[in-house]
This record gives sequence, C-alpha cells and structure tokens, in this order.
Amino acid sequence: MTAGLSCARPAQAGAPQEVRLGIAGDDRAAPRIVAFVLAGGEGTRLRPFTRELPKPALPMAGGWRIIDFVLSNLYNSRIRQIFVLLQYKPDILVNHLKRQWNISILHAGDFVEPVVSGSSTAGRVFKGTAHAVYECLERLDALDPQLVAVFAADHLYRMDVRQMAAFHMAMRADATVATLPVALESGSEFGVVCTDRNARILEFQEKPARPVPMPHDPRRALISMGNYLFKPEILYAALQAAVARGEYDFGRHVLPQMIKSHRVCAYDFTHNAVPGVLTQEQPCYWRDVGTVEAYLAAQRDLSGPSPRFSIDNPAWPIDWHRTQQEPADSRPKHLARPVA
Repeated sequence: MTAGLSCARPAQAGAPQEVRLGIAGDDRAAPRIVAFVLAGGEGTRLRPFTRELPKPALPMAGGWRIIDFVLSNLYNSRIRQIFVLLQYKPDILVNHLKRQWNISILHAGDFVEPVVSGSSTAGRVFKGTAHAVYECLERLDALDPQLVAVFAADHLYRMDVRQMAAFHMAMRADATVATLPVALESGSEFGVVCTDRNARILEFQEKPARPVPMPHDPRRALISMGNYLFKPEILYAALQAAVARGEYDFGRHVLPQMIKSHRVCAYDFTHNAVPGVLTQEQPCYWRDVGTVEAYLAAQRDLSGPSPRFSIDNPAWPIDWHRTQQEPADSRPKHLARPVA
C-alpha cells in the first residue's frame, strides 16, 4: 500500500510550522548529525524474494536496491557519517556498500560503514532495532554529534532530513518521530502515533483495530515512518535503561517508555519539500515495502513514462556521484571517522 499524500494541504491552526533547509542552502548552522541505518531485516513476508537476499538488498527499477533510497536521502541532506547495521545475510550489503557508497574518497571524514551483528567489541548479536544501536554507541564517542538519526532501510521515499532536524530543534524535542497522515481506515496496517495539537506524542498504538484520529483531522491517522532523531545523551540513557529491562525494539519499547518522561514530537512528512519532483509524481510519496504485493506495486510506481515516483531526479539523485558538490566552506565541519 502507498501512503503518500499531498504536501500542499493547508497548515492547521495551532500546528507547529517547520523551518525548511534545502540542499542548495547554507547549512553551516545546522546540527552535526550521525546516522544509524537499520538494515538487518530478513523480510519473511517477502518470500520467495528474500530467501537469498535481505530485504534492504532487494533490487528496484533502475538497478538500485531498496537501501539506496534512505542512503541517498541522508547523503543529499548532507548527513554523511552513516553506520549501516546488518544482520540477515550481511555479505551482500557489505559488498554493495563498498562498491556503491565509498563516499570517503570524496571527503575525509565522510563514510558509509557497515556494522555486522556480532562484530562489536563484546561480540553480541543484535536482538532488535534498539539493541543494534545500543551495541554501536561507542562508535559515536569520537564523532561528538549534536543529533543522532536512526532510520529504517526498507522504505521508498524522498526526504530532506535537515528539515526534520530544524523542526526537532525548534520544538526543543528530546526525540522526534517522522510521521505521515493516512486515511483512518488504513491506520490499522501501521504503527499509529497519537499527538496533542502541538505535535507532542502522547501514545503509540501498534497496528490498532481502531486507530485514534489526528487532533486536527478526524478522517486521518498519523503513522510512524520508522525514522527517528534523538539528542545523543537522551538516546544513550534510553537504550541503557531498555537493555537493562530486557527490551530491544524502538517502536515497541524505547519510544513508548520515552514519552512518559521526555518531550517526543511528531514531524509531519507532508511538510517536507524536496527539489526536482515532477508534476506527475505523487506528492510526498512513501511506501513501506514489507510484502510481496507492496514490493511489486513499488516496482510499478517507479516504472513507465509517467512514474508515481521518479528515480531520475537530478536535484535529489539516488546516485551520490551525481550530487553537485557544494562549496567546502558550506559543509558541516565533521570530525575524523573513528577507527573501527
């Protein structure tokens, strides 16, 4: 199912407004962000396609793999210190990242680094999404980020993550969840986020039979896109507490606990503006490629003379080699990458 909605919907009274930072803008004042991409999924609902491939490695139209979409979003958003966390059949993605995402050859300090389950100092295998990041926290020490992004690797969409970061900073949030409005009857297929009128998250519902509608729109529910931003110190403490409780998942454990004591906000993806989108494309296209039907439908969306989601966008390319390099003095000042 595709859950893309129009970006042109009017702002609602009382709803927070985002500060937009485009790829061509000067973002020297933007926070330093290090990203974790969760790419360990087996994708059992995608059998037979995932018998030999992990879900993020499944091929898409144009010769790309599913993981390339989240990586290109981060790269185009000038987030270029990226750890990719791998578990199921990792060798395929390790090789892909080495061939296609060797961004360190362009700028010292930039990297897309695979981290395989069990390769940490303690040698522990990942027990869930939150535990995977927990096992990699020591890798953040030398980078000193101001924000940590935790993004899923199995969705198709375009997103300027710097706009989400600007919202996070403006809201003074401890954590921010990227969300998308969908028809109320479709909310039961996803994790639903319940907020107040100021975008603060009050409750998470995991595939509820009767989703709670948005406070501004009773016909829609707000679903989680599986993309998060955290203050580093908040993330450290939350993961340590979760692991101590024997809880290992962001959506089921960490975030529902966090809203009890911290300011967790919902970023509305329909406010995100990315350059180069064609008029025939579906505004704010987003697809969760979690089933065979969704995977085949996504292939159709990317194909034909008038695709609903065009992979050929020179202003927001999937191929990082095609990104026009901005002047050196406009790039965030990254610290050197740590030695793994």
